[in-house]
Amino acid sequence: MHPLILKLLEIGLGLSTVAFCILSGLLGLEVLIALIPMSTDDEKHKLTSTMTTESSFIVMIPAHNEASGIEETLKSLLPEVKSPEQICVIADNCNDETATLARQLGLQVLERSDTSKFGKGYALDFGLQYLAQNPPEVVVIVDADCQVSPGTLSTIAQEAAVLNRPVQAEYRMALPTHPAARDRVSAFALIFKNCVRAKGLSRLGFPILLGGTGMAFPWESLQTVNLASSHIVEDMKLGIDLAIAGYSPTLAPEAQVTSQLPSNDSAATSQRTRWEHGHLQVLTTYVPQLIKAVFKQRRLGLLVMALDLAIPPLALWVLTGFALTLLTGGLALLANIAWPFAIQGVADVLLVLAILSAWMKWGRAELPLAQLLAIPLYVLWKIPIYLKFLIKPEQSWIRTERDK
Repeated sequence: MHPLILKLLEIGLGLSTVAFCILSGLLGLEVLIALIPMSTDDEKHKLTSTMTTESSFIVMIPAHNEASGIEETLKSLLPEVKSPEQICVIADNCNDETATLARQLGLQVLERSDTSKFGKGYALDFGLQYLAQNPPEVVVIVDADCQVSPGTLSTIAQEAAVLNRPVQAEYRMALPTHPAARDRVSAFALIFKNCVRAKGLSRLGFPILLGGTGMAFPWESLQTVNLASSHIVEDMKLGIDLAIAGYSPTLAPEAQVTSQLPSNDSAATSQRTRWEHGHLQVLTTYVPQLIKAVFKQRRLGLLVMALDLAIPPLALWVLTGFALTLLTGGLALLANIAWPFAIQGVADVLLVLAILSAWMKWGRAELPLAQLLAIPLYVLWKIPIYLKFLIKPEQSWIRTERDK
């Protein structure tokens, strides 16, 4: 091989392994901080529990053709509010009984019909325009297919009011009735992202990415951003926009909201494609914007958010590490250039330790030891999704098909 080409290959792989090591180190730090018992969560809870008056909040529920399951969600929310009027359902481009079912429970119901502007972001913006006539102190957003744990709504609303920043409840995905190994790995991967990593960042005082449901926002914070879009991961985009605007989202680990993973293979693939492609689109678009904001605002939190966002979905990150290990190993064997391989080895150890540590603490219920062998199959299942992103990335918001 020509010496110049070999040198360029060494530099390219070396820089790639350094970047992989830094980001895997951040991921490991997030897990480590989440694992360590700390008093910060108790102090934050004490701060909100000592409030003498409750914050006024409205629960907004965007819903597109959710008649098959929205009634169960609404009935679970009613005990969490003082009156049904505190819940506002936005029936967005519906052609089923969604609006009728909500009205029968005495809730506020808004009907929106505009097929030229389709997506959850437009539904939320429509709801906010209505609430602006008599704005609440806090707006809570819950998806129409979710269940919230008791006390979640008041907890996140109180924290949003006291801290004056968006608050995200822990967002988990429940397993379907007869889960496949892929479902178990997927549920753990979401716990790893939404609960473990978010908990570590929140404890360090850095902004987290929003999960799309179980979120509370001070009213004034929502006036600084534009929700009206058809972005396929509008929640992730919203969290970043708010952080740049000075309202950094944080986690309330004592509050939980749960959706269910679809059991249908096509629905599961569609859901993961939207999430993964959306994450990658936000990564490529917003990491540069966050870096630019770091120089303008000189906020360390935005830099950490940019680095955290630069870590792609876990399966793709594992694939990236595997590819770099093979390439740097080949460079060491064929050209006797070992330093990129050594750095990659450190990064691989950090990544494996982070995943195993999180699994031992939080993942064994969803992913038993015997099912750990399914992780490589899960990663292989994701490869076509990533290849599709290179050829024909998902562009429009698509509602995940619900289980019957």
